[in-house]
Amino acid sequence: MALSLNILVINTHKKPSITPRHIQTNRLLCECELFAPQNYDNDPEMKSVMQQFHDRTTQRFQEYDERLQEKRQICKDTCDKEIQKIILKDKLEKELTEKFATLQTDIHSDAIPTCICKKSLTDKVEKGCLRCGSILGAAMPELGSIGGSLLYVLNQWKSGALLAATEYAMAQGLAKGAIAGNAQGVNIVLLGLNKLGVEDLCPELFKSIGTKILYNDVANIANAIITKKTQMCGLNPSSANVPICKKIDMNFSLIKIGNKPFYTIRDGITRKVIDVVGKATSSADALAQETAKDVTTAITKEKTSEIAATYAIWQTTIIAAVVAIVVIVLIMLIIYLILRYRRKKKMKKKLQYIKLLKE
Repeated sequence: MALSLNILVINTHKKPSITPRHIQTNRLLCECELFAPQNYDNDPEMKSVMQQFHDRTTQRFQEYDERLQEKRQICKDTCDKEIQKIILKDKLEKELTEKFATLQTDIHSDAIPTCICKKSLTDKVEKGCLRCGSILGAAMPELGSIGGSLLYVLNQWKSGALLAATEYAMAQGLAKGAIAGNAQGVNIVLLGLNKLGVEDLCPELFKSIGTKILYNDVANIANAIITKKTQMCGLNPSSANVPICKKIDMNFSLIKIGNKPFYTIRDGITRKVIDVVGKATSSADALAQETAKDVTTAITKEKTSEIAATYAIWQTTIIAAVVAIVVIVLIMLIIYLILRYRRKKKMKKKLQYIKLLKE
């Protein structure tokens, strides 16, 4: 303790200082006149608060009044409906009471007559149309599938008929082309052999080519010419055959003429026959192909037109039948829906009366 006091006494290098503090004076609301006119009525903030309070209160009262009026209207409508139901119920009860009062209460079981209720024509038609409409409505998918199946079968028939017509046209074209080509080949062979003088040497060969001998049978044609040449132009030919033999020798290059080559009888005749037959075959093949193409095109066009006409007739018939059936079914379905709606309306009205009586 003595040490602490010494420190306080010795530590004199700091000068003492006094900080002045200002005490703020606050005026409280309690010190003012709160309800004084100058502090309350004339204050703009108080006026704003009071006006805002008044506006909000007025708005809420208006909303409350509107909701109250709406609820009153709803309650009034509900009460009116209930009153109308009660009035209608009382009226029906009164009418039923009056009707039952006129009836005799003492009714025996054997006194009730047995009768058969006859249905009116409208009820019979309605019932029949309902039955037909339900049946035809259920049969609509089957009718559509039948029409589709018939059209599918017709399309398959058309494809098969076109294929068969094409095959028939090609066969006829090949046959006609072969005939035309054979005739062309025979004519060219006869013309070529005639230029070589074969007709004068062996006229029988000309009659046989195209009938007994094919125009492109080189071996038979050459052998026939060689045989006839050997017979007519041997070692001692007759004077009548000498011009023919010389012509054959020159045309078939069997003798030496200038610098041209010459051949033996078999080689020379075979060589010329091959040349003539080759030209005839080329011309015959070209004509056969052209004729076959023309005939095939013509027959295909003709058969296609016939098939298209038949297909169009059957297609029109099937479509017309299907459309007629669909139209009839739609008419019956419309009648069915109308009658069904009428029946539902009657049943709904009857149920309303029953419900009303129960209430």
